[in-house]
Amino acid sequence: MTNKDLANIIFPDIDKSIEYYENLYPKRNLNEKCAVTRFAPSPTGFMHIGNFQSAVIDYVLARNTNGVFYLRNEDTDSKREIEGAMNVIFDTLKNYDMVPDEYEFNGKVVGNYGPYIQSERKEIYHTFIKYLIEIGRAYPCFCTKEELDEMRKVQESSKRRIGYYGRYAVCRRLNIDEAIEKIKSGIPYVIRFKSEGDFDNKIHFEDEVRGRISIPENDQDIVIMKSSNKLPTYHFAHFVDDYLMRTTHVVRGEEWLPSVPIHLELFKTFNAVPPKYIHTPLILKKDGDTIRKISKRKDPEASMSYYKEKGYPKEALIESLMTIINSNYEQWHTANPEKSYLDFEFSAKKMSSTGGALYDIEKLNNISKNYISKLKAIDVYNGVLEWSKEYDLEFYNILSNNKDYSISIFNIEREQKKPRKDYAAFSEVKSLVWYMYDELFDKEEKNYEFSNITDKDEILRIMKTYIEKYYDEADEQQTWFEKIKDLSKELGYAREVKEYKANPDNYKGHVGDISMVIRVALTTKAMTPNLYDIMKLFGRDRILKRIEELEKNF
Repeated sequence: MTNKDLANIIFPDIDKSIEYYENLYPKRNLNEKCAVTRFAPSPTGFMHIGNFQSAVIDYVLARNTNGVFYLRNEDTDSKREIEGAMNVIFDTLKNYDMVPDEYEFNGKVVGNYGPYIQSERKEIYHTFIKYLIEIGRAYPCFCTKEELDEMRKVQESSKRRIGYYGRYAVCRRLNIDEAIEKIKSGIPYVIRFKSEGDFDNKIHFEDEVRGRISIPENDQDIVIMKSSNKLPTYHFAHFVDDYLMRTTHVVRGEEWLPSVPIHLELFKTFNAVPPKYIHTPLILKKDGDTIRKISKRKDPEASMSYYKEKGYPKEALIESLMTIINSNYEQWHTANPEKSYLDFEFSAKKMSSTGGALYDIEKLNNISKNYISKLKAIDVYNGVLEWSKEYDLEFYNILSNNKDYSISIFNIEREQKKPRKDYAAFSEVKSLVWYMYDELFDKEEKNYEFSNITDKDEILRIMKTYIEKYYDEADEQQTWFEKIKDLSKELGYAREVKEYKANPDNYKGHVGDISMVIRVALTTKAMTPNLYDIMKLFGRDRILKRIEELEKNF
C-alpha cells in the first residue's frame, strides 16, 4: 500500500486538486500595495475589546491602502460555540461603521473568496490534507487521550519539552498497512502534520511590530484535523484560508507569536508566500497600584457590550483605541482635529512592542467628553434618543415628546469657543439634566444643595421678591444679571463680590450667594450650566411652579 492508498481510504470522496482551488481563488486583481485583511473571530463568546482593536487595525489598514477588509467566521470549535455570537460580532462591526467588504451572514454571501464560514469549507481543507498524506507530510494518529497524558507526564518528569515530536511522535512510525488496518477497524484518529523542522535551528522572520525575530523551528507534529468532526485545527485552517483568500496581513494578539514557526512551515510546504504578521500587544488596565491584563471575567469593560450600554459614541471609542494602536496618533489628531481616524496613516512600527498597551477608561471619558462637546445639539439629542430607546424607555418618551425643548437644553454653552464638557457617554445625560423636565423633577425626591444661605424664610423671600419685581422673560443676559444685582442690593447683599470682600460686615452676603439660591431653588443643584439659559427655557410658569415646589418641600 502507498501513501496515495492511505489518502484515498481517509478521503474517498475528495476528487479535487489543490490547483483546482488555486484557480478558483486566484490572486486578487489589486495593486501590490493594497492590503487584504481579515477579521476572523470565533463565535465562542461576546465581542472582546481586544478583538475589536484587531478589527480596527484590519479596517484602517485596508482603507489606508484601498485594499479589502473581510470577515471570516472561524466556527470549527463547535463545542464552545455560543448561539447568536456571530450576530453580536456582525452587529458590532456594523454599529461602528466597519461593515466588511466581503462576508457571509444570515445566508447572504458578499465576495468571491467564500465560503467565509470555516465549517462550510471542509471539502477544501480535506483536499489540502489529502495532498499532504499523499506526499508523506501528514499521517493518522491513533493515540488516545490517556496515552497522550502519560506521554506528557514522562516529558515533565524528565524535564523534556512538552509535545508530539521526535521519538514521542509514535504514530509517525506506523507503516501504511498498519495505519490502514486501524482505520478499517474503526479506531478513532486525528491527522497530524509531519514536521521536518529542527528545534535546534533558528528561523528568522519579520514581525511588522517587533521587527526581525529569531525563534526555534517547529518540530511538533501538530494535529491538523480533529477526530470528532473532521474539521481542521486553527493552525491548518489559518494556512488554507489565508492562502486561498489571498490575505496579505494577519493581525492577531501577541500570544500567537510562538505559533509562527508552525504557520511558516505550512506555507513553505505548499510553496506559498506567507502573509505579513502584525502581533498586537495585550490590552492592559490599571487596577489599584498594579497593571494587569484586562480580564473577560473580572472587567465589564472587556466586553464591547459595555460601551454600547454606557452609550459611548462610536467615534470616541475608536479614537481611544487609536491612541494605543499607534504612539503618534494623538499628536496627529491634535494637528488634524477635523479629520477622521481613517485619514491617519497606520504603521505597525508605531505599535507598542513590549509590555502591552494600557487602556484607560478615564482617558476614554476625556476623549468622549471632548468629542460630544463638539457635536451639534441635534446630534447630541439623536445620540441620547437612540441610546434611551434601547436602555431607558421613560427618558426616550420624554425626549420624543419634547424634541425642540431637549435640543435647546443640549445647546446650552455648546456653540462657543470653549463648550461645556459634561457628558462622557449618553447614559450620563439623564442624571445631569433631569431637573429640566417636569416629568422627572416632580417624581424625584428633592435634595436642595443650598450652601451660604440656608435659612428657609430668607430663601423664599429672595425667590418671591425676584419673581414679583425683577423677572422679565424678555431680558437679555446682561440686563438679567443687572437685575440680580439690584435684587441683591434691595435685600442687603453686595452688588459685587469685591464690594463684599472689602467690607463683609456691611452685607449679608453678595450677588453670587443670591445667584446660587436661585440656581438651587430651580434645579436643586449647586452646579449646573448657565443659569440664564436655564431660566430662559423654563419661562415664568415653570419658575413659579418650582418656587411652589420649594415652599412645599420646606
